[in-house]
Amino acid sequence: MTLPTEMTLIEITTPGGPEVLQPRQAAVPVAGPGEILIRVHAAGVNRPDALQRAGKYPMKPGMNPLPGLEVAGEVAALGDGVTEYALGDRVCALTNGGGYAQFCAVPAGQALPIPEGMDWIQAAAVPETFFTVWANLFGLGDAHTGQRVLIHGGTSGIGTTALMLCREFGIQAFATAGSADKCAAIATLGGEPINYREQDFADVIAEQTDGHGVDVILDIMGASYLNNNLKSLAMDGHLVMLGFLGGGKAHDVDLLSILSKRAVITGSLLRARTGAEKAAIADQLREYIWPVLSAGRCLPIIDKVYPYTDAAQAHARMEGGDHIGKIVLQVA
Repeated sequence: MTLPTEMTLIEITTPGGPEVLQPRQAAVPVAGPGEILIRVHAAGVNRPDALQRAGKYPMKPGMNPLPGLEVAGEVAALGDGVTEYALGDRVCALTNGGGYAQFCAVPAGQALPIPEGMDWIQAAAVPETFFTVWANLFGLGDAHTGQRVLIHGGTSGIGTTALMLCREFGIQAFATAGSADKCAAIATLGGEPINYREQDFADVIAEQTDGHGVDVILDIMGASYLNNNLKSLAMDGHLVMLGFLGGGKAHDVDLLSILSKRAVITGSLLRARTGAEKAAIADQLREYIWPVLSAGRCLPIIDKVYPYTDAAQAHARMEGGDHIGKIVLQVA
């Protein structure tokens, strides 16, 4: 495969709104030891991309400052020591940044072969979302067949994926959303919708579970939902926090409910995990989720596709909150 020397990528010119995402020319990256170089055909858009663009995402030293945490494409070059892939293989991958580009170097352990029958757009919507849901809902939260879960932001990429996997594995799922259309989408995916603009979700959970509560909560809101989340947890329940859209510092927390329910409050940032940890998640996805995707089930819900040079428009749509499912960039 002949490689060009330069490519177009999207950079964050300065912290700010979507308009700070601008294309520029740069050298094609080189696959280092243990890495593969991917000729990118599509890249997923995720909330951490927007937080990073706004200067609100914690960036450790050595992290790639370019946006884009998941891609789908063809293997264009192999770094030293890579034997599991060959040139031309169709892969999707969790990146360490830099996915909004024509080429992206990725640790081979964070890549997976694209399931049979899945196109570039669908494949690009898989890694960040499925890694996150698997590691948090099923890993930290220990969700399993026969349990009940509550998913906040039920029509986001994370939410729709979590709903589909709950249905796949026999888990009763409740999910919050803020409109009739979004609640209808949740019901279509097998969840029981709660319109947070019209209902108190803790009251609904108490009523629908006869006061038992839910075993796991996947939360993106943080402080503003904390006490109601604690009310909604069952005995020995897990509250797994992924974000802080409702604030990062909680006050007047009902600590007694944590003790009385033996509640576990946890959470994680996927980007901060080590390469070995990400590779272990990839192995679990290959074993438990890839057969499901290959059978045509639990495929990502795609909201809208934009040319990657229109990344600013894609971010504006995501931050507008009207999307249902994933927003994806198509790379020429």
